[in-house]
Amino acid sequence: MNRLSRLRRRLSTADHPFDGWLVLAVFALLLIGWVMVTSASSEVASSLTGNAWYFSQRHGTFLLVALAVGALALRVPLAWWKANGPLLLLVGLALLLLVLLVGREVNGSRRWLSVPGLPLNLQASELAKFCLIVYLAGYLERFLPQVRRQWGAFLRPLVVMALIAGLLILEPDYGAVVVMTGAVMGMLLMAGAPWGRFVALLLLVAALGGLAAVAEPYRMARLTSFADPWADQFASGYQLTQALIAFGRGHWLGMGLGNSVQKLFYLPEAHTDFVFAVLAEELGLLGAIAVVGLFALLIWRAMAVGRRAELAGLAFAAYLSYGFALVIGAQAFINIAVSTGMLPTKGLTLPLLSYGGSSLVVSCVMMALLLRADIETRQAMRRARPTASRTPTPGRPQGLAT
Repeated sequence: MNRLSRLRRRLSTADHPFDGWLVLAVFALLLIGWVMVTSASSEVASSLTGNAWYFSQRHGTFLLVALAVGALALRVPLAWWKANGPLLLLVGLALLLLVLLVGREVNGSRRWLSVPGLPLNLQASELAKFCLIVYLAGYLERFLPQVRRQWGAFLRPLVVMALIAGLLILEPDYGAVVVMTGAVMGMLLMAGAPWGRFVALLLLVAALGGLAAVAEPYRMARLTSFADPWADQFASGYQLTQALIAFGRGHWLGMGLGNSVQKLFYLPEAHTDFVFAVLAEELGLLGAIAVVGLFALLIWRAMAVGRRAELAGLAFAAYLSYGFALVIGAQAFINIAVSTGMLPTKGLTLPLLSYGGSSLVVSCVMMALLLRADIETRQAMRRARPTASRTPTPGRPQGLAT
């Protein structure tokens, strides 16, 4: 117990250059993700390419690229991101438009851009998500008093979000719409906007969501299959029933790493959208709870970074941290809830765990900027320490002016 207390103090002390718990959670999730992608994709890779390690090797390459890009982003001051927030927003919008014009269609959705000369598909919504959070953090710093008092300043970010949502719906990518909308609303709430506005907007969003659900037959099919997947377990409820079977087979301690049965062509997208179901089957309830605990630790420490920055007067760093915490938290919650049957099926990856280059790179850049916010905040707090708290000059009474 004493050893654990010492480790906690060592990782969390204000004199440390960064939050050690945050770094620990991120690297633990990245490592677990690589292991689970390797296990979940081995049979599919062997069938498609003849190489059981194909997806594992690609994921490892993506991981190295993500860490390298994250390391570069860590060296860029937050002032640069703040100054270029509007430009990044335009880049995000341009990518969403471009993917509608020349994007690659997979399973009826046009979400990916092929990168010439590279075996990589760029998911535009991932970059747009990042650009939106950076822009909104800068906007809140500039117009915080107006956002709290005026409807116009409060609604402007929502107009931007509505434009992005419209482009995402055309792909379609409803999962990204839910994550981004939740993050934007959460950031406005953290900025101190009045509660009454959120109630009115939630009622409006619920009404629009209901209309969207009944407008297309396939959306209603998803909702009804989510409510009772076993009623049509070989068609609309197939993915969810196979995921639930994986959870049932896992029991407390799991079947052992690499021993999943559902990954043997029963569970579609086992190494991407439903990697958490394979994890629960192989590592059991305890392994699944451990991963949920790591996500909870990451989000808690990210919120703590934001709160520390807010108290230090660094508004951009604070709202950037809140935004990234909300994005990672919302996406992880939705992915896990879909896998366990709590929400209708959405095509969302599990951040830092699922196979996918775009998601992995963007998630690592988010974590790098979160770490940068923590480092700059701690440096600012050390510089702002009062002179009286420093060690007094020998021979001079403490508290007297020099």
